[in-house]
Amino acid sequence: MATDIKETTHAVEAASVMKLLSARPRLLALGEPTHGEDTLLDLRNELFRQLVEQQGYRTIAIESDCMRGLVVDDYVTSGTGTLDEVMEHGFSHGWGTSAANRELVRWMRAYNDGRPAPERLRFAGFDGPLEITGAASPRQALTALHGYLSARVDADLFPCTAETFDRLLGDDDRWTNPAAMMDPTRSVGKSAEANELRLLADDLVSLLDEQTPHLIKETSREDWDRARLYGRTATGLLCYHSWMADTAPSRMTRLVGLRDRMMADNLLALAERGPALVHAHNGHLQREKSTMRMGGRPLEWWSAGALVSAHLGEEYAFLATALGTIRHQGVDTPAPDSVEGLLYALPEDRYVVDAARLATALGDTQPAPRVSPWFGYAPLDPAHLAGFDGLVFVKAVPQS
Repeated sequence: MATDIKETTHAVEAASVMKLLSARPRLLALGEPTHGEDTLLDLRNELFRQLVEQQGYRTIAIESDCMRGLVVDDYVTSGTGTLDEVMEHGFSHGWGTSAANRELVRWMRAYNDGRPAPERLRFAGFDGPLEITGAASPRQALTALHGYLSARVDADLFPCTAETFDRLLGDDDRWTNPAAMMDPTRSVGKSAEANELRLLADDLVSLLDEQTPHLIKETSREDWDRARLYGRTATGLLCYHSWMADTAPSRMTRLVGLRDRMMADNLLALAERGPALVHAHNGHLQREKSTMRMGGRPLEWWSAGALVSAHLGEEYAFLATALGTIRHQGVDTPAPDSVEGLLYALPEDRYVVDAARLATALGDTQPAPRVSPWFGYAPLDPAHLAGFDGLVFVKAVPQS
């Protein structure tokens, strides 16, 4: 079987990836099974560079705050700000401290220097303004959307004034209280003010849609598209806060599902703009249902990748990443009867695997699921193998 498995592997390069696909997909996603390891991000950077240069991809999207990502996009497209400022303010989840992410932004800016606008690379965060401890205030997105519309649409068409939004929003600390994640009674998401804000935000998004021809003519499709992002983010955050305040048993399932739905909406908007490369955790990009346990309760929901795949079909492709060892986190040599163990036995340090051919080579063999001693690493689920367009395997991840 080792020889059969060996025949499914190729070098980690753009040409190997494209051979696995029938055509260039509109969204090509690369997953990772753990966060914060620059070895994996360096591999992402090199593979994405090749796909940009050889396949014409023009957007790179990562699992980071979509609003903060606008800071990075402005820098890589027009040089707004400094690299230090962008790394500090343009990323969520602490991703701005990563040397590999810094190199990605630096390279994108250098690539764009001197190129005409249609040929420039674009950057996007596609996560909502969400952290594990809670969600952002909807103020930034609502204010930006209202500001865009108020400069171009008759005032008598508006559901309210900016002052009304400010009064209803109140202090931002009310929205960002980390205690609300575990205690619904600490959330303002179902207050009278929050409920009114949801209706007003829906009205603003409707007004944006109704005025599309005028707005694109008066500004640009680019500005209008950014306003759509403001609208998606505002309504998504208000819905998320509402469920944070809910006491139903389905509360956490709805919260994780809403996050992936916000991700999917952002990815579908990027797909409308043109071909994009996507990087995030495997769990957000897979086609199968995602599962986890939180607070002793099992959760199941559809990932962003599953939602996007349902919309785009073959225009969405997903390569998962699997690992051998992360010894500095206690993840040692995988068991030989796991998928990771079978791939670990091969001599190369990293390679792209034809997932369909690997499944054929395994035949009736049922690989054992790998169990990780560290919560930060999610092993490959052998049952998901058929849902991958390809698999990237990295034998060892040294400490960054």
